Amino acid sequence: MSTSPYLLRADEGEAHWFTGSLVTVKATGAQTRGAVTVVEFVNPPGFAPPLHRHQDEDELFYVLSGDAEFRCDGKAFVAGPGDFVLLPVGLPHTFLVGPDQPLRTLQITTPAGFDRFAAEAGTPALHRWLPDPAPIDPAALGHAAARHGIELLGPPPAH
Repeated sequence: MSTSPYLLRADEGEAHWFTGSLVTVKATGAQTRGAVTVVEFVNPPGFAPPLHRHQDEDELFYVLSGDAEFRCDGKAFVAGPGDFVLLPVGLPHTFLVGPDQPLRTLQITTPAGFDRFAAEAGTPALHRWLPDPAPIDPAALGHAAARHGIELLGPPPAH
């Protein structure tokens, strides 16, 4: 399978509201021969995903703005603009966004597939400047996660 070169501008790409955060897909598995998925995340201040682990993917974050404490395998890393975080496949992890501003990251997963999970578990973001209109359904999130090789292990961390 081959793909054509392309350019996506800052606000371009398929966007979803996903667990209270805005996810904009920049590259899918179909565009990278299954190698990687690249998405831009904008997480609100104080946001934290549930403790989880990916059974098939390494998850990498490049912080564009804001800050967060990433927790993985008993270690904690405070990351800010320009920092890079690797969360290896199979290790339990989460992160906690700082209270003062949103966290904007490029998230890369390898192999590809995270874009399909975000699309299934999220809702289309027709207006990117509005907050997520859909409440999170924990059962639906858990079922979607299981279908995409992600194991939910516990609640989000508290501040």
